[in-house]
Amino acid sequence: MKAIWKGKVIAEADKDELIYIEQNWYFPPGKVKKEFLRESPTPYTCPWKGVCQYFDVGQGDDWSKDNAWSYPDPKPSAIDIVHKDFANYVAFWRDVEVSE
Repeated sequence: MKAIWKGKVIAEADKDELIYIEQNWYFPPGKVKKEFLRESPTPYTCPWKGVCQYFDVGQGDDWSKDNAWSYPDPKPSAIDIVHKDFANYVAFWRDVEVSE
């Protein structure tokens, strides 16, 4: 599967490496091109997954605000629900297309 932002592949992994949570595909951290992400100060805490880290997606002077996120330290109960540790896995939305 691929995550594509403005024609650029910013993450790519086999589907069986991804984790599907609440209608979002989460890519393993090693499969995401970090040069296309910068940490966002936008705060959010999911009631069941824990503290979220948002990222702007982009390059140079062109950035899409808060178009990616991850959970650096998910709650143990969330890991139990998902059946896999998804710490630092990255999900995308809005300006980023995820496809097979």
